[in-house]
Amino acid sequence: MLVHSYYDEDPRVRREAESLVVAGRPVEVFALRRPNDDAEGELGGVRVRRLDVQRHQGAGIATYLAEYLAFLVRAAWAVTRAHRHRRYALVQVHTPPDFLVLAGLPLRFAGVPILLDLHEAMPEFFRSRFPRASNPLVHGILRIQERVSIRLASAVVTVNEAMRERLLRLGVATDKVSVVPNSPALERFDPGLYEPRAFAADGTVRLVYAGALTPVYELEVALDALARIRDGRGDLDVRLDVYGRGDAAERLVEHATRLRLGDLVAFHGRIPIEDVPAAVARADIGLAPTRRDRFTDVSLSTKVFEYAAMGKPVVASRLPMVERTFPAGSVATYEPGDPESLAAAVLALADDPAARLDAVARTGDIVRAASWERESERYLDLVERLAADGVERPPAAGGAAPPPQVRTDDPP
Repeated sequence: MLVHSYYDEDPRVRREAESLVVAGRPVEVFALRRPNDDAEGELGGVRVRRLDVQRHQGAGIATYLAEYLAFLVRAAWAVTRAHRHRRYALVQVHTPPDFLVLAGLPLRFAGVPILLDLHEAMPEFFRSRFPRASNPLVHGILRIQERVSIRLASAVVTVNEAMRERLLRLGVATDKVSVVPNSPALERFDPGLYEPRAFAADGTVRLVYAGALTPVYELEVALDALARIRDGRGDLDVRLDVYGRGDAAERLVEHATRLRLGDLVAFHGRIPIEDVPAAVARADIGLAPTRRDRFTDVSLSTKVFEYAAMGKPVVASRLPMVERTFPAGSVATYEPGDPESLAAAVLALADDPAARLDAVARTGDIVRAASWERESERYLDLVERLAADGVERPPAAGGAAPPPQVRTDDPP
């Protein structure tokens, strides 16, 4: 797997890699390396090779492009050299950037299939992330690199049906595109592992946000909503815990200060993936505030699934994929960009225990039906259809598959 991120921080990549290991397939991930990281290591049975490239979150376009290209070159060199000894059966490229698929071309020419995992629609993501630099020429170039990257791949997998439909409209063949949703592993997001919390058990309604602090997620709207609740409902103590990091962090802290929110909001910084369920377990309502644009019209925040898996009612932006996935009465939605609407959604949950319990039950059913424990089978089957070594994954027994029988000419 090639991924332009820090492996331990990327839930989707980790879920897929660890599922393959459980199914009996060795996995090596080539990822970014922080200054204090070891060059190589192992996490959850997955071998991680960290290339000497760091992320510059919040930087300008030129810095991002240089970073992407540096990782592309290093990844191409590293995986090509490693293949001489490891003889990979499949290369999976996680995006963005889409053109990272070029790093796998030497192996593609040697007969190794490439699976392109499109986490996002890169042209729309760029337009959302860099609105001032977006113009028809740049957008056209990004569309071209997307199409070329897809053409170079043996198969494509993406995160939801809206993304798949978008790719089909671009002319991608139906049989080339699969969907593996970004659903949580219920083994990790299991409320039974944590001390149960009755709603507002300590007299405080505790809101939680756990995710990236970037402009895509409109945390400033959540802060405005919190201020409105404070000013309009003196009888209700509502507080917000924010877990995450990103280039919007400093601006959000300043905004909270301007609103005089004081200790009503706490910015805890980034926490490890393993600690997210515990943070959610301590809360009463999960927030998934997302700005609406062409990029988020085909996106669905995994935070909604994670909060719901932990048995918490959810307030999310009223986006197409939210409404498509969670019918009325499940997730409480608000009009994106409208703090009054967000505040009203929070208060509706706080004031109506029956509706709150019904919402938790409805979202719980949806999350269980779409859990990673179920969706992983679709992913594993896709990998086995593509893998170039002819090894078939045996059926699972007792929740885990035994190692496959490898051919005698396979390397150890």
